[in-house]
Amino acid sequence: MYIIEDKGGAIALMLASLFFLGTWPAVLTLLERRGRLPQHTYLDYSITNLLAAVLIALTFGQLGESKPNMPNFFTQLSQDNWPSVLFAMAGGVVLSIGNLSTQYAWAYVGLSVTEVISSSMVVVIGTTLNYFLDNRINRAEILFPGVACFLVAVILGSAVHASNAADNEEKLSRSTNIYKLGENGSVEPSKERDAPKDLENGTSATKYVAKAEAGTAEYLIELEERRSIKVFGSSTFIGLGIVFFSGVCFSLFSPAFNLATNDQWHTLKEGVPHLVVYTAFFYFSISCFVIGIGLNILFLYRPMAGVPKSSFKAYLNDWEGRQWALLAGFLCGFGNGFQFMGGQAAGYAAADAVQALPLVSTFWGILLFGEYRKSSRKTYILLGFMLFMFIVAVAVLMASSGHRSTK
Repeated sequence: MYIIEDKGGAIALMLASLFFLGTWPAVLTLLERRGRLPQHTYLDYSITNLLAAVLIALTFGQLGESKPNMPNFFTQLSQDNWPSVLFAMAGGVVLSIGNLSTQYAWAYVGLSVTEVISSSMVVVIGTTLNYFLDNRINRAEILFPGVACFLVAVILGSAVHASNAADNEEKLSRSTNIYKLGENGSVEPSKERDAPKDLENGTSATKYVAKAEAGTAEYLIELEERRSIKVFGSSTFIGLGIVFFSGVCFSLFSPAFNLATNDQWHTLKEGVPHLVVYTAFFYFSISCFVIGIGLNILFLYRPMAGVPKSSFKAYLNDWEGRQWALLAGFLCGFGNGFQFMGGQAAGYAAADAVQALPLVSTFWGILLFGEYRKSSRKTYILLGFMLFMFIVAVAVLMASSGHRSTK
């Protein structure tokens, strides 16, 4: 079994995890904005998310010599370690529900702000729990100032959202183009321009008069026409409620995984070795897969948030954008796996530094989706301060890492 023995290797894994976990939300957001149903996307994502865990277990989990206190993956499958297995599976359940919730929150609140709020909740709640579960191997005098930086960042993120929402409302109120807004904020395109017929590719049976520029009212209305989750006229509290719910779920999955691999509550029988990180991640991903598949099959026939009904047959026939959903599953799966591998060596509190993933998500949000384009000067200033605080926070949090002995 392959074990990370040095702090540099653990940090490298956490940085890779940071990039992967910050990128896969952008991929799913792209598909939703192109009109692909979120149920179809999440079903594809769940398949490769599980496959990533299997690949990690069969490679890293089988490398090297099996030791009595650190058995290889296949050796451990037959051992009496069910209390730890249940902790790992509980972590997979809450992560799957959290990921599923954020898929809707990205539409209501936006990619950047959703990730800021949920990730900061993970740091404040989850990292604090991990610090005590890890027997305080991380340096508190560095760790908790990092937590405070995340608190400041979430306040700034909320301010960015409020300012940007006000900017968008002003753009729409001043719009005098060929689009019209309905009484409840719904889109009523005029006869001069047809709504897109091919939602996945964003094309129409007739040519557009002109392509809307990102950040304009026309762009916002075009986006609402083609996306699968309609958000115009919705309450701000619905989106924020979903974000905070997902944040609580995310806060619990890492401590649950920590308990699964280190047995701080002494639930295993005497002589039974702790779950190695690869075996725990395998069970974790199994439960994540079952919950994700089960709920989204249900949502095919009983959708949420006004999303159109679908069917399993329609899902199987929907190949538009499938490759991107499968890629997102691999990115998330390997991102989580690398986070846990780094946490096993450096401490899960420091591994939670990957919750600075809004740095990556915000980059993709600005580059791909034109978020904050043509916003006010106030919004740009708040956005700059928010990103600065996240950079400080992740640096401080990673500097707090200790080293867990594997002997």
